[in-house]
Amino acid sequence: MGTVHAKSRPSEAFGEVGTELLGLEDPIDFEDEPVSKPSIQLNGVRARVDRVHVDGLSRTKDDIVRSAVDDLFHATDFEDVILRAHKVRKALDATGCFREIGVYIDVSSGPGATPEGLEVTFNVKELSRIVGGINTTVSENEGNLVIGVKMPNVAGRGERVQAEYSLGHRSTSNFSVTAAKPFPRSQLTPVVSASVYQQNHEYPWSGYRLLDRGLLLDLAFNTSPSTKHSIQWEGLVRETSVLSKTTSFKVRESSGPQMKSVLRHIVSIDHRDEAVFPTRGGWLQFSSALAGLGGGVAHVRTELQAEANGTLPYADNVLQGTCAAGVLHDVFGTELADRFFLGGPATLRGFAQRGVGPRADGLALGGTMYWATGVHMYAPLPFVSSRGGLADLFRSHLFLNAGCLAHPEEGESVVSALSEVRVAGGCGVALRLGRVARVELNYCVPLRAAATDCAAPGLQLGVAAHFL
Repeated sequence: MGTVHAKSRPSEAFGEVGTELLGLEDPIDFEDEPVSKPSIQLNGVRARVDRVHVDGLSRTKDDIVRSAVDDLFHATDFEDVILRAHKVRKALDATGCFREIGVYIDVSSGPGATPEGLEVTFNVKELSRIVGGINTTVSENEGNLVIGVKMPNVAGRGERVQAEYSLGHRSTSNFSVTAAKPFPRSQLTPVVSASVYQQNHEYPWSGYRLLDRGLLLDLAFNTSPSTKHSIQWEGLVRETSVLSKTTSFKVRESSGPQMKSVLRHIVSIDHRDEAVFPTRGGWLQFSSALAGLGGGVAHVRTELQAEANGTLPYADNVLQGTCAAGVLHDVFGTELADRFFLGGPATLRGFAQRGVGPRADGLALGGTMYWATGVHMYAPLPFVSSRGGLADLFRSHLFLNAGCLAHPEEGESVVSALSEVRVAGGCGVALRLGRVARVELNYCVPLRAAATDCAAPGLQLGVAAHFL
């Protein structure tokens, strides 16, 4: 809708012009008539790809690029060309050879050009021969500074070699060297890797220090876009030592070196829209490990973790349900470091770190079976009217969680051991850290606890990549 106002002007300059001449006394409204825009159905435009150019290759081999771009030659119309070009771009990016990939589509010309032909050009920039960086990670409510050096695309087909050193604020230190070889042309896109590592961890809640040196072989592959598998073999030499002279005798029994060989399978199914603050979808991870194919430790260890999310019909509130369970069956040689532990801001809130389950002289001994569950509600911060910016990094948090950790003695019923339920509730604030972790500050109220547990009422701060 447009509005035109006619205005009279001085008669000495222009004569009698204005409203008398035009006969305008009120504004005139002109309705803007919509201009019809022609719509083009791209799937109705016949097209085919005559040529594909990849500019910027230096170290990357031709065969890995050809296998990625072959799909373009099966396009039948212009829309199909665009969709397949996007798919090829993702395939090139998945090889781990390039840091930038640009796509350009033009009309085919020159010898061999067809009337409906197109030329697709990918302008790529390969990764540098050596890439270094400093970042942070989180593990068991501990922040770690990671310094890494990586050599990507070593042999021209996505191979990489990387070395990392991490240092935590609790005297934790890790060092690893990893070599990986992807097979992007295979149907399951497997990645084979081998790592040599040394890990040094301190667990003051249990009174021991752990030093692991070992070799990890891993085969990772995808059976669907949301289903990932990892088959691992790990051989390590473990040395457990006590942290103080007053450490409980039951912890001292686990001290000393051990050799361990583990065969492990991990499968995860992720349908969430994002990992940190999901609003819909579910996540499931199941891991099973068999120790005893060599070494002095033999056991079977299985663990299940699951999460479901749904958006409530008002105020962008998200309701989340979580659960976890694990069983450890000892054959021989299983010690304290192999057991499950429960309690802390990332698992069972309202209890101290490793504060649930059997204890000796105030130190957590862990258990051979556990279960835990939680119900959470996440919502935007109250009293914040504007969305976007810094406010999107925060969520208000209301929760109720329960669980049990047990180490049944001989003759004790498993059902009775797992029936000592611990319950805690509370509320707080959660802060997103990138797309991989978050910080939670909660006020916790333990509602039910055993006599041996270490409850932690009041404010509790947690940092982790995954919360129960």
